[in-house]
Amino acid sequence: MTDRLLELAQRPWGQRLLRALGLPQPQRLRRREGPWAEQELAGRPVQLIGIGAAPLMSALTRDVATEGGAQVADSQAHVATLVVDATGAMALGDLKDLFRQVQAALPRLVSGARVLLLAADPASLTLADKAAVAQAVQGFGRSLAKELGRRGATVTTLLVPAGTHPSMVGALRFFGTDRSAYVSGQVIRWGAMEAPHPAELLEHTGTRQRVAVVTGAAGGIGTATVKALASAGYRVLCVDVPAAQDALTSLAAAVSGEALAVDLTDAATPARLAAAAASHNGIDLVVHNAGITRDRTLARMSATEWDSVLAVNLGAILAIDQALDAQGLWRVGAREVCLSSISGIAGNAGQTNYSASKAALIGYVTARAAAMQPRGITVNAVAPGFIETAMTRRMPLMIREAGRRLNSLKQGGRPEDVAQAIAFLATPQAQPMTGAVLRVCGQSLLGA
Repeated sequence: MTDRLLELAQRPWGQRLLRALGLPQPQRLRRREGPWAEQELAGRPVQLIGIGAAPLMSALTRDVATEGGAQVADSQAHVATLVVDATGAMALGDLKDLFRQVQAALPRLVSGARVLLLAADPASLTLADKAAVAQAVQGFGRSLAKELGRRGATVTTLLVPAGTHPSMVGALRFFGTDRSAYVSGQVIRWGAMEAPHPAELLEHTGTRQRVAVVTGAAGGIGTATVKALASAGYRVLCVDVPAAQDALTSLAAAVSGEALAVDLTDAATPARLAAAAASHNGIDLVVHNAGITRDRTLARMSATEWDSVLAVNLGAILAIDQALDAQGLWRVGAREVCLSSISGIAGNAGQTNYSASKAALIGYVTARAAAMQPRGITVNAVAPGFIETAMTRRMPLMIREAGRRLNSLKQGGRPEDVAQAIAFLATPQAQPMTGAVLRVCGQSLLGA
């Protein structure tokens, strides 16, 4: 559905009108889709800023060069990606330096710029004063994201365990580029696992084709995810309900994948999925995207409405994973992504069942990530905000408009935004990120 306010804001007379009416003027977001390039930062002017000891600066300079074609911006050039190493910020004076240097860089940021703040993880610090300074960087980043959102720019803060030097290539490839167009204001732990050495990765994968399973594949986010993974070279097993058989078959044919129409709550389904995975000698990625809503206030909700949502959104995931675990079908270095929701973080009236199921997935990936880590397997959740899908098109006008505007970017996201986040988490370079919740919400004001 067309966002009339977004379209209006692209015209000079529309901007004047919206300004006079005091209405938001959302900027058209700069997005990047299609196959991942070997050099994702190619052509982007990048500025690096060091705060305090800045222990990652030399590695960042190397990683930017690794991404080939990235241009280190001179003191006068425009900047498309600003990277701030504040992992060494441990004293009050370092915060003043953060203020001064980032403020000086703001006029050079292009519309739709990406800002990446690196901070020490306060949980890894034992001295209270140092932990306070590290925590301050998070508040700084969240506020800056709200200020820059009107320009279509985003800010992400990555927490790095003190004393560690994880590879930042993966972070630069996603958070530093237009693939993260609808991700902003997030604070994410980075460095739980090191990215594999290229030689190790080749040993694990060889020349075989990677295999992915995507549930809920026929829906808006599911279809976008299937296409993104197929473009990245995955053989995709597209899973959805029998009622979606025609759309599912068409999608699978379009990406040279496979279609499997099943009821996820059927007791036989986990075994069928495990058999499909076994036919490929294991799987590299599972995206638990399928989900349903049965909205009603708790006082009026029936047991059937409660049970059906929990069965699809949580029970099916647990059963499928148990079947895959029991048969050892996860390949070394595999990825698992669960689709949570902003409703699981902030809650939503009339959705106690849905919010409970989506909150459960946050706890699930946190615990499961630790269990899967010894095999180099990452487990993460993606939590979409307001995404322009068939479901949101059916919302009443005022509720739909509120959903679009209640974020720092003042617009809804696209299914492709969620798909890009999932595709990123599936890459080898995302290895340092596990047990996390990646919100794709434009810095939603809900649950912030």
